Amino acid sequence: MSEHKTKEMLQSEAEKIWSELEGKELKPADRPKIPPQEMPSRDPIQRAHEMGEVALGYTETQARVEAERCMKCGAAPCKKGCPVGVPIPEFISHIQKGDFKGAVDTIKQTNLLPAICGRVCPQEKQCQSQCTVGKMLRSPEKAVAIGRLERFVADWERNNNLITVPKTAPDTGKKVAVVGSGPAGLTVAADTRRAGHSVTVFEAFQKTGGVMVYGIPEFRLPKEIVAKEVENLKKMGVEFKTSFLVGRTETLEQLLDREGYDAAFIGTGAGLPKFLGIDGENLIGVFSANEYLTRANLMKAYDREHADTPLYEAKRVAVFGGGNVAMDGARMALRLGAEKVYCVYRRTRAEMPARAEEVAHAIEEGVDFHFLENPTRFIGDEKGKLTGVELLNYELGEPDASGRRKPVAIPGTEHILEIDAAVVALGNESNPLMAQTTAGLNVTKRGNIIVDENQKTSIPKVWAGGDIVLGAATVILAMGEGRRAAASINEYLAGK
Repeated sequence: MSEHKTKEMLQSEAEKIWSELEGKELKPADRPKIPPQEMPSRDPIQRAHEMGEVALGYTETQARVEAERCMKCGAAPCKKGCPVGVPIPEFISHIQKGDFKGAVDTIKQTNLLPAICGRVCPQEKQCQSQCTVGKMLRSPEKAVAIGRLERFVADWERNNNLITVPKTAPDTGKKVAVVGSGPAGLTVAADTRRAGHSVTVFEAFQKTGGVMVYGIPEFRLPKEIVAKEVENLKKMGVEFKTSFLVGRTETLEQLLDREGYDAAFIGTGAGLPKFLGIDGENLIGVFSANEYLTRANLMKAYDREHADTPLYEAKRVAVFGGGNVAMDGARMALRLGAEKVYCVYRRTRAEMPARAEEVAHAIEEGVDFHFLENPTRFIGDEKGKLTGVELLNYELGEPDASGRRKPVAIPGTEHILEIDAAVVALGNESNPLMAQTTAGLNVTKRGNIIVDENQKTSIPKVWAGGDIVLGAATVILAMGEGRRAAASINEYLAGK
């Protein structure tokens, strides 16, 4: 493992580079030669047992240096890789000039949540994968750090109290109901409110933010940042109703007919956890990642002085899965007091769907990865408590439908791993409540709502987007669906 560089060390390196760049007229061919800037982070040994944010964000000097690496390509392939079409070269050009407010205002033309997206979106698979600099260097890791620059200007705006409330069009007299306050719902709320419609967001939990609050841990996305974004929407005039479960408190049909909403958007996410389907899964100490993370994130079980949420004491925790949720679960287990945390994945590190940065952070913090292994049964004691898991070794065979090599079990390789807690992080399916309580709403066999190219559902006046349509996806993909839905809703209400 390479030596951990402190923020001060990285700042010093950036200052030396900036002293050579400042005031210099750079040619396009010069820009890829500028060293990429590493994101400062907290010391791994210390942070593994604390809830504070791991990544510290670029310093101003680092941001200026990293921005200078952008070639401002005329074709802007990076923009095409962004699900919401952020004008990336334009916002980076503002950073090059030292105009950070201009940069964040440019981003907010299409994305009102840059502080969130800059932290949790998989830029390396989207905008940065299309970056010309990365392609020229034949190294995707050396692409311009678009996400980190997005985070920097959003944080700069917030820390300097310069957040401005987006302007809204004159009141149209039309009402829009948004079901769910996750990234898709918040995007629809913002875009329809900007068009002058009255917007109400209905949230089942007591706090707004959806998966950004109950799913993503504090050490990756501080909740105060989500709260700030919601606060800005309230200043725009968006109304939020929490502890309101559409389908139980009132049905969607009642909102449209009795409450008089002219359009509705369903953005309830995919909150029904998948399980392994093996013996012992009902033992005490086996959790879905949803429950495990919700207890810690939304209900703050780790804060024993101020929260009454029960916390399951465990010293040896195994997390099953290879996505971002599995990384969140494993790293959370360390922060909840586990002495040993294993991440069990049936493929290799190369096939893991989790962000490379999250895997690297987990390794730095001490998570022990068991690749090419998968559980066959959980083992418990006479009191019904988990004591271990039987694992089976695997090897990689031919690629499956997703293009990844299919894991093939190796008979006779069963072995026992002693654990006292397990977290199953295999993804989620759609909660069936909306389909069960909304007549005429067409869904797939998996319960995902069926929509057309404009996110319209089978019911007039109803749109849907995000994980309830896509299955488990990313924040930015959910926002992309929200933008399409909002544009269609605005067009529909204008015609109406």
